[in-house]
Formats: sequence, structure tokens, C-alpha cells
Amino acid sequence: MKVIALNAFYKTLNQDPAPASYEAGHFNLFRIEDMDLPEHKKVTYSRRDFFKISLVRGHSKIHYADQSIEVRDSALVFTNPMVPYHWERISKKQRGYVCIFTEAFFNRFGAIRDYPVFQSADTAVIPLSATDLPRFEDLFSKMFRELQGNYTYKYELLRHMVMEVVHEAQKMQPATGNAVAGSNASERITGLFAELLERQFPVELSSQVIRLHTPSAFAQQLNVHVNHLNKALKEITGKTTTLLIKERVWQEAKVLLKSTSWTISEIAWCLGFEEPNHFSAFFKSLAGITPNKFRQLGTD
Repeated sequence: MKVIALNAFYKTLNQDPAPASYEAGHFNLFRIEDMDLPEHKKVTYSRRDFFKISLVRGHSKIHYADQSIEVRDSALVFTNPMVPYHWERISKKQRGYVCIFTEAFFNRFGAIRDYPVFQSADTAVIPLSATDLPRFEDLFSKMFRELQGNYTYKYELLRHMVMEVVHEAQKMQPATGNAVAGSNASERITGLFAELLERQFPVELSSQVIRLHTPSAFAQQLNVHVNHLNKALKEITGKTTTLLIKERVWQEAKVLLKSTSWTISEIAWCLGFEEPNHFSAFFKSLAGITPNKFRQLGTD
């Protein structure tokens, strides 16, 4: 599954990210008609390492885990680095704006990922009526002009304007998608689950904590019911959601115990355990020995 980093995104536009960089994160805004978007390119699921808010005018489809949402006229679309998706352009003519920013851009002002529009496909696509469209076009147009200006506090202002877009969008009714049925849906969900799970590893810093470590957390990110997720994974892999998570966390635990000098408490915390004794019990249930004993023996 393709991962699009911030620098890679700029390469597709033949642009340098530096001019719009900011010491407290990264922010930029583009007009869709100015972007050199390839036509008839095969669509693939991808994730970004940045957030994106798009104001789109034109016929397109946004595909998530087990549903596809069609945009026929105009819509606001919110995407978050933790949710894989792909965007299919249907009409040749596309207009609007794309706003991108890193999580650090909002770090001092709360967690941007906690806002509902960034949490699932159910709330991510907001259709815009002929009455709503001018209001949001005006907001994006003001942001675009402000970004080109020299105002000392322009990023502070832009941050507030982005939040205005977020809050105004959350007052509106999101679009609903068409479900993908049968084995194709199970395969799609299984692939996206595996990508979400694997993307959290390897754990390279003792300050790094995996965000998703329960079936319900994965189900929420994939916008499916936890029972539906478990059924799909069982159908394709023969294993439950819980077991697949356990196996991958256990695999990472063994690597960290062998390759780092981190304490058991630090490793437990990185792997999503609130208490070291919970991690020790988890590890022993799978390995037959405690984490400390495993480390002492140096076994695989």
C-alpha cells in the first residue's frame, strides 16, 4: 500500500515545500486548477503523513475501507494520515482548493485528529449546496491570499481560518457512502487493517507509542463495526482481530527486548500497555516466559 510523504506530495507538483514551512509545523494551500494532476492514473489506496482539507468542484469518488462516496457537484473532504483511501477523478474538469498541514501545525492548540471530520469516512465528506459553496469558497480564497502575504502573524490567522472551516463543516450533514459487499469487501478491509497495523512499526524511539492496539480502535479508523471487522479478518486470515494484533505486538516486543536497553516499563508503554505487569502477563501468555527472562536468555 502506497505511503505518500509530504516531500513526495510536493514532487508530484514540481514544487519546493520550503516557502510554506513554519517552525511549528507545515501548512500550504493550492488551487486544484493550478495542480498538475495526472489524468487516467490508476487509483491505489494510500495514506499521507499530513492532514488534508479539500474543497472540490467536479465529479469524483472517494473510496474508503468498505464504502465509496460519490461527489457529483461540490464537497468538502477531510482526510487524516491514519485512514487509507483513494480518490478517483471522474470528470476531467476539477476546481477548488487543497489545504495540507502536519499535526504539529496545531499541536499547541489541541489534537486536530480528535475533531469528528477527521475521524472516519462517515464524517469526512460534506456535500455543499449552491448556498453553502460560496461561503466556503470565500474562506479558502481568503486563506490563499493570506498565505501569499507578508503579515507577521499570518500562520496564526491561517490556523484560526482552518478551524473555522472545520467547525462550519461539522455543523453540516455528512455524505453517506455505498457499501462494498461480499468477499471483495472482506479482502479490502483485511488489506487496510494490515496496513494500519504494520504502519505503527517498527518502534524506533522510547517516546513513540502505538496509537491503535484494540479491535475497536482499528474498527473506528476503518469506519466499520468491530464485529464486521472481525468477521472479515476471520474469513480471509482465519484469525481474529485480537489475535492478529497480539501477534504483531508480541513480535515487536521481542525485537525491543533483544535490541534495546529500554526498561520493561518503557517497552510496555510504547506498545500501548498502561501497566508494566499487564505487558509482562501478555508476553508470558504467548512466550511462556517473562520479558525479563526472555531478555536474559537472548532467545528468539
